[in-house]
Amino acid sequence: MKQKGLVKIILICCVVIFNYSYTFSQNEDEQLAKQYFEKGEFDKASDSYQKLFNSNPNSEYYDGYIRCLLELKDFKTAEKFIKKHINRNSDNLTLIVDLGTVFKKQGDEVKSQKEYEKAIDKLSQNQVQILDLAACFISKKEIDYAIKTYLRGRKIMRAYYTFNYELAEAYNSKGDTESMINEYLDLLEQSELYLQNVQNTLQTDINEDNGGKKTEILKAQLLKRIQINSERTAYSDMLIWLFTQQKDFESAFVQTKALDKRLKLDGSKLMALSNICIANLQYDVAIKCYEYVISKGKENYYYTDARMEMVNVLFTKITTMSNYSKADIVLLENTYISTINELGKSSATYNVIRGLAHLKAFYLNKSAEAIYLLEEAINMCKNQKGAAECKLELGDVLVFTGEMWESSLLFSQVEKMFKQEPIGQEAKFRNARLSFYRGDFYWAQAQLNVLKASTSKLISNDAIDLALLIADNTTIDTNLIPMQLYARADLFSYRNLDSLSLLILDSISKEFPVHSLSDDILFKKYKIAMKKFQFENAAKILQDILDSYSTDLLADDALFKLAEVNELYLKNKDKAKQLYEDMLIKYPGSLYTVEARKRFRRLRGDIIN
Repeated sequence: MKQKGLVKIILICCVVIFNYSYTFSQNEDEQLAKQYFEKGEFDKASDSYQKLFNSNPNSEYYDGYIRCLLELKDFKTAEKFIKKHINRNSDNLTLIVDLGTVFKKQGDEVKSQKEYEKAIDKLSQNQVQILDLAACFISKKEIDYAIKTYLRGRKIMRAYYTFNYELAEAYNSKGDTESMINEYLDLLEQSELYLQNVQNTLQTDINEDNGGKKTEILKAQLLKRIQINSERTAYSDMLIWLFTQQKDFESAFVQTKALDKRLKLDGSKLMALSNICIANLQYDVAIKCYEYVISKGKENYYYTDARMEMVNVLFTKITTMSNYSKADIVLLENTYISTINELGKSSATYNVIRGLAHLKAFYLNKSAEAIYLLEEAINMCKNQKGAAECKLELGDVLVFTGEMWESSLLFSQVEKMFKQEPIGQEAKFRNARLSFYRGDFYWAQAQLNVLKASTSKLISNDAIDLALLIADNTTIDTNLIPMQLYARADLFSYRNLDSLSLLILDSISKEFPVHSLSDDILFKKYKIAMKKFQFENAAKILQDILDSYSTDLLADDALFKLAEVNELYLKNKDKAKQLYEDMLIKYPGSLYTVEARKRFRRLRGDIIN
């Protein structure tokens, strides 16, 4: 028994060794065949591939052998070899195409086309066979025959599979844009569930359509189909999407409104469009979207949301304008008040009340009214998180008025109630900032370190900046007077006492000219210049930081903000795009990288959804 077992083991080992040796030898022969072919030694390559195929008939060795015969112009051998395999494998229609290719290489177009047509005629109700045959034609750059294959397959398969995607790609390869677009739009005729896929597929073509030809054809086809079948929303949705790709948000609004009216919809498409407009800084069009939804009446599901969102967009639009006036702010205040009066003061409207309080405190110097509003909102808000947001806002207003102790109590309440949540982390940061204002840098740093240890995702950029500011300017220099002065200047700036802030900043530069705070002082001056709408001056200050402190902590901040100033305020889009691109190259690990990439894409012409 033991001897039989030993013999069995020996036999198995022999088989394994033989198989390994065979495989190794075959791999060597395959590499040798490829080398011969690459060197142009087609005789040797042909012999090698023929031997390989005889020992292991697979498609790779078959293709290699045929390619060698065609290079040698040995058409008779190739024809005989292919016909032999056609007889053995009649279902493989790509072999017939190979035979047609041999005839074409000989210059016999008639016989070649006859074989191609024969292959198509032999197609059966087999999706894989159809796809394989079309792929074979495409590999040989016979795009017209690939199209014929798909069309024949569509007829054979009936409604089971229509080959729209494949035909669209083939038409695109041929340069037949209209047919390509029609194939994609026909998919929407079958089901509107294909909408997102069609948009994703066409997006690259539209974005790279420099001459605008594809875009115009798509627009014309969509308008034609909308006229024929106005009830099918997918075509209207596609047209709206096309307008946004072209950054024609006004036309997108008109089309969306028309669709909403025609089908008596609920305004949801306008609400969705408004979000895209806001992401692309198209505030006026977003406001039009909200105004239309509001015009549908108070019974409409989105009425309240539209009222509240519109006032938020108005706030963003006005406060980011480079030339807003006191009259603009007063008008905005009245809009807030009328919105609250109509919707009422409740947990549902606390966010609007909070926005009005912020406006009163920081833009209209009506801190007492802001405090009253926020206290009222806190008392009536049934939503704990909403009440906490109002407490944070109230704390900020109290810092603005100089009541530091009361604000600290509010921040501590929110931190305690939402210790492990983002809003609690934000409250902790604001308390740390208060410690910074008071000159208690080490306590502030300890709190910020706790924030960073808990999670890097929940801490704001401001918190990280403050932690770096303290660490960079207290660990080496034991003289804390410059930092204490800087903290006081920062607090004065927060309270809109910018003249006092600038006086202190200048005094630091004069008394401590080579202090590590030098770049921070410049950055604070940039922020004050922005508050005063001195955009040219702000850009100059940022450039000074980049010129003098390109390796310091604030270099990436300065570059990103310089790009932002050029984009939003100086209206120098080309320079802004270049600066955002520089940001991605020079500071790939910056906290601003994601936003810089998004803005670069938007300036390049991409649509940010």
